[in-house]
Formats: sequence, structure tokens, C-alpha cells
Amino acid sequence: MQQMHDAVIVGGGPAGASCALWLARLGLSPLLVEASARLGGLGNDNPFADDWIAVLPGVTGQQVAANIDTSVRAAGVPLRLETRVTGVLPCKGGIQATLTGSDGGQTQVRGRTLVIASGVRAKGLPDHPPGASWPGVLIGPGSPIVAQDYSGLSVAVLGGGDNAFENYVYVRNRGARAVHLYARSVRAQQQWVTRAGREGVRIGPYQVDPARRSVDGQQYDLILVFYGWEPQAAFADGLRLARDDRGYIRTDFATAETSVPDIYAVGEVAHRMHPCVVTSMADGVVAAKAIQRRWERAGE
Repeated sequence: MQQMHDAVIVGGGPAGASCALWLARLGLSPLLVEASARLGGLGNDNPFADDWIAVLPGVTGQQVAANIDTSVRAAGVPLRLETRVTGVLPCKGGIQATLTGSDGGQTQVRGRTLVIASGVRAKGLPDHPPGASWPGVLIGPGSPIVAQDYSGLSVAVLGGGDNAFENYVYVRNRGARAVHLYARSVRAQQQWVTRAGREGVRIGPYQVDPARRSVDGQQYDLILVFYGWEPQAAFADGLRLARDDRGYIRTDFATAETSVPDIYAVGEVAHRMHPCVVTSMADGVVAAKAIQRRWERAGE
């Protein structure tokens, strides 16, 4: 007979890993499913020190991700890495999830509860297919931006948020021949706006041709796109969970439960709190404790 897990957790970033660790330490049986080969989420693409975490001064995002992996394994959490959840259906006593491995093979697992912790992905260029790519066009922050050699290149940075302004300053300090920032509106913190200055910053409408690597008709060697983030939980579309106008899953603040009983959403996919490692981990704890209480009441 197929094992019934207390929770099938989709996503091994800070929120999902925290939830899995707490459930295991509380004596419950989670299964953690992660699409990539490593736990830790977006931290795996962050080589910079994350000095916003009060207890980890000087520790990089990649080190945080590695610590998450170590902690989850130490708790004995069953893992399915390089595995995607490609479908979820209600079943007797809980849910049934279809898992698709990197080789295309599929298996089904069952859980009394489902925890959606699949996070967000960087938004691409509008009016183009999701995941579309072009030579010399880099989407979103992360290791590819850091690994790029900008010496002598002309670079366009697109976006009006913190990441766009921060990376504009970063590229400008890496030997680029010319750097321009294009922002339809400014949403960045004042500290980044001040550091960027006004020279090279262009505010207002603009047109992008990714195939030609041009913005408003001016060609560049590189275009860096920082249009923010969007939730990724298409596998759960059939559950018809309540979402906000941007597609984030709505949850109860006290329990992280969604509009469907016994289905929870934590971390950035739910946009519950200011997005960062610490709040995502706390969100995972909230869901774990709610699941524990759920089964304690059921056993009374």
C-alpha cells in the first residue's frame, strides 16, 4: 500500500525546508520535493553576503543555502531532488501528487496535507513566451549576472525596483564602457536611487527588441532584465486556490492554510510577509505547527 505522508512539501527553499524540518522534529512524516539538485532555493544563485540576517553576519546566500541542506538532512527528512510536482488531485484522506523526475519517469505519492513552497521566478519580458531567451539578454538577478565580464561592453539595465538599481551600480563599477538604466517608474529604495545618481538613468516609457538587443533603437552588447518576480505554482492550478490579482496564493495569516482545507502555502509563493530568508523560514514554522495541531485534534 502506498505510504501516506503527513505532508507533501513542494519546494526546498527556506520556507519549504523549514516546514519539513519542523514537522520531522515534531515527530510527523513529511516528504520534501525539490525541482533542482540542491536545497536552499534562490540562495544558491546568490554569492553575496546576506548581511540582513542578524545571526549570520558575512555569510553568503550560497552558504545559507548549504546550511539549509545540512539542517534538513540532519533532521532525517525524506527528499526527492531533481523532481517536479506536475499535478495534484484530492484523494481519500488527503491529496495525491504526481512526481516527474529528471528522466521523465512519473510516480504518485500521497499526503494528508500539501504545503506549497514553490517560490517565485524572475519575470521575463512582457509579450514574449515564458522562458523565452535571446543571446546577450539575461533575466533576473543571480550568479549569471555576477559571472559576466562587463569590461568594455555597453549594457542596458531594465527595471525600476531595487534589483535594477543595485545591479546598475554593480555593472557600472565593473568596467563597462557604457551603462544605461531604463525604468518606466521608480520603485527602488531611496538608498539605491541615490547611489545610482541621474547620469545614465532614463525614466519613462521605452521599447525593447530582445532579438536585436536594442532599447529605443539603441543597440547594446548586453541587456539585463529586472522586472521583479512572479509566483510559480502552476501544478496546483486544478485546485482552484484563491489568489490575489498578481497570482499569489491567499492564505490565513495565523495558519498559512489556503482557501482549500489541508492545503497550505508558505514563503514567497504566498507573499505573506516581506520576502526574505528569515520571514520565509518563519512562515514554514507557522504551517508546521498548524499541521501538528490539525492532527492532534484529529486524534482526540
